[in-house]
Amino acid sequence: MKRLIIISNRLPFSLDTSGDEVAIRQSSGGLVSALKGYFEQNNNDKAGFDKKIWVGSCDFSQEDWELYKDKLHGEDFDIEPVFIDPDTYSKYYNGFSNSTLWPLFHYFPSLTQYNKDQFDAYYKANRIFAEKITSIMQPGDVIWVHDYQLMIVPSMVRKKNPDAVIGFFLHIPFPSYEVCRLLPREWKRIILEGLLGAELVGFHTYDYAQYFIQTAKMVLGIDTQYNSLQHYNRTVKADLFPIGIDYNKFQNALANPDVISYRQELKKNFGDKKIIFSVDRLDYTKGLNYRLDGYENFLERYPEWKEKVVFIFNIIPSRDSIPTYNERKRMIEEKVSRINGKFSTIQWQPLIYRYNHLHFNELCGLYQAANIALITPLRDGMNLVAKEFVASSFEGGVLILSELTGAASELNEACLVNPTDTEEMADAIAGALSMPQQEQQDRMKVMQKRLSDYNVVNWVEDFLDQLTNVKKEQDRLKMKLLDSKHIEDIRRDFVKAEKRCILLDYDGTLAPFTRMPSQAKPEESLLRFLENITGDNQNEVVIISGRDAETLDKWLGHLNLNFVAEHGAFIKYRGEDWQSQIAVPNDWKNEIRPLLQAFVTRCAGSLMEEKQNTLTWHYRNTHPGLGFIRSRELLNNLSQLTANTPVQVIDGNKVIEVRLTGIDKGITALKVLNQYKPDFTLCIGDDTTDEDMFKALNNNAYTIRIGNHATSANYNILLQTDVLSVLKSILLSVEKSMKQESLLNA
Repeated sequence: MKRLIIISNRLPFSLDTSGDEVAIRQSSGGLVSALKGYFEQNNNDKAGFDKKIWVGSCDFSQEDWELYKDKLHGEDFDIEPVFIDPDTYSKYYNGFSNSTLWPLFHYFPSLTQYNKDQFDAYYKANRIFAEKITSIMQPGDVIWVHDYQLMIVPSMVRKKNPDAVIGFFLHIPFPSYEVCRLLPREWKRIILEGLLGAELVGFHTYDYAQYFIQTAKMVLGIDTQYNSLQHYNRTVKADLFPIGIDYNKFQNALANPDVISYRQELKKNFGDKKIIFSVDRLDYTKGLNYRLDGYENFLERYPEWKEKVVFIFNIIPSRDSIPTYNERKRMIEEKVSRINGKFSTIQWQPLIYRYNHLHFNELCGLYQAANIALITPLRDGMNLVAKEFVASSFEGGVLILSELTGAASELNEACLVNPTDTEEMADAIAGALSMPQQEQQDRMKVMQKRLSDYNVVNWVEDFLDQLTNVKKEQDRLKMKLLDSKHIEDIRRDFVKAEKRCILLDYDGTLAPFTRMPSQAKPEESLLRFLENITGDNQNEVVIISGRDAETLDKWLGHLNLNFVAEHGAFIKYRGEDWQSQIAVPNDWKNEIRPLLQAFVTRCAGSLMEEKQNTLTWHYRNTHPGLGFIRSRELLNNLSQLTANTPVQVIDGNKVIEVRLTGIDKGITALKVLNQYKPDFTLCIGDDTTDEDMFKALNNNAYTIRIGNHATSANYNILLQTDVLSVLKSILLSVEKSMKQESLLNA
């Protein structure tokens, strides 16, 4: 049986036992709306789940659960409640989740608390969730953990079930490293390790995913390539999946008699007045005070709209037990009263304030009646209200949207504003009120098409498809130690081949790393081996290295070898001269060199190496802790400095290298193979830069990486010192085969 297990902080409903009958009320929030919409639309989803289970904490007791659990299992999914003692839950939820992570991840560091007891409760609550999950897990289950309250759960489940399929989705922003680093070091490490327990970590936007990758690199020092991270011999992917809505549900509401009746009643009550509408939870991230200031600015600067417009300002109660929220509610209500007192007349009140939950029909009626939706959070992971308003439109309407929401990257036909710029907001309101009907409809049609094409079902299926793909990739990239059987396979094909190409990295592969790059001269045993193997005309041996051409010539130029220097910037085929593969001037080095020199000064033991087309900063000889910290800082600086330039930054093994984009070992290896067209290829390397070769050669070569890293290579050799013995065993088998053949022919 294949099951999908959804895990969120709360179950998707609460239980009210105060009346004569038990009442079940659906919880508010984007996750609940999205997933319930998916379940309702897609009972026979293409992922083929036989069962769906929702795991979450609850507001009812274990006794109530035993009494009413039969009523709580719906047609679409079963539920598994998690019971957490009230004190722990308060410190975990109101404390660390919403007084530390929520403000910090929304860029409110001044409101962020750093309380160890609350972090300990967060850890404990995550462990309780993980224990619940592991107690109900079965082989074949797909685990999908949601949001910032449960960021440690993936690694906790992984420790108990190493082969589990786990996805994680963050519904709020992930902040930049500069903000994230405000968390105490150990908390950062535990949270990031927790997230990396998943196969796939999903975000709403490209920026959030990149911030996560950068933070993981800076804090944990892990290898990354594009949107993949290598962690404990596992590949973890971070990608964007902008959450969709149940688009048809809002479109169908256009024909709902109750919604039509409510919409018509609103229109009748307000006559020919234009309606501005907003609905938000009570939260400081929503920019509610700035929004009121923007509306006030509009009334002052555009007096011609007085008595012609009304703003329905609805706030959904949220987190009433947190003092800062109650204080914010009081401030908002004072401002509403002041604006109404300042501008209202006997016939007109510019602001209609409500602090209440909205039923679905009422919400749809307001969406449909509104001429403008004013959605201006200071920060928002996505903001589904904006999408719901667009989906509800049928006669036009204008969406004024904060450019700091995740939704802004999708709904760029909206009027995007800076939520703190009250004058820009005022101008946007005036412009929206005057916008021609045809333009309103044209903008809406484009956004509606986008939302209908990527609705909540597409969002879920996209995430789950990618999760499956990452798991397959992990299985493919699991460390495959080279054993005697594999060596025999290579040896057999080597012997049979008529033309062989052997691609060998130098540092870390043929030679061990040394304190100074200049000390890594080849030993006599290596020189004898290379001389031996190049004596066979069927072999083309290529030293493909990051070393400069001059050093390769000096150390190995007397041998019958092919050379690739600086990862492909220069090629020297056997018996020929060096050929440059770069036609671009290296003026860029003048911009990069001072930065690397500055880091040499700041990090004792590090050094800069300059080659013709490469600049390299080595930190192998530094104090491990200092070298790592400085390397992360340098990477951060280089990524900003080289943005929109033809230069790439490579995070290698105790080295950071800067070189031109489009030059790598993968491209060069294919060029060499095209030159010689071998029927056998062997490729060995040890570093991130060699992964380009392994991927490019794919199934056309035997590829081996040194070390215990997850890799695109076919096999791993654990130690550099074993490389020569492996190569000798293959070479000796050829000599043995040749001797046997000569005896047979004698």
